[in-house]
Amino acid sequence: MAKQRKIPKAVKLRTGFLTRLLIVILLAALVCEVYALRAKVSDAEEVKAQTAAQVESRRQENDALAADIEEGCTPEKMQEIARRELGWVLPDEYVFEVGS
Repeated sequence: MAKQRKIPKAVKLRTGFLTRLLIVILLAALVCEVYALRAKVSDAEEVKAQTAAQVESRRQENDALAADIEEGCTPEKMQEIARRELGWVLPDEYVFEVGS
């Protein structure tokens, strides 16, 4: 006859009240930390989107300036800058300011 092997019985772990309480507290802290991280990630994504919009705006400004540089200095450009930045007008022009 073949020998029968003894199958060990399942070991039953005894967990006390304090151990269970500690596990629940740790799980609650973990859940709170996950929610805090989600808020931080959301804020970071918003900042990323704003920064991307600023980068695109600056890129468009740079492209416009590069086009102005390639075009060179023309009399029309000089006249536009003189009007816009210095408030100059041609001798036969009249300027009427509305409101103040």
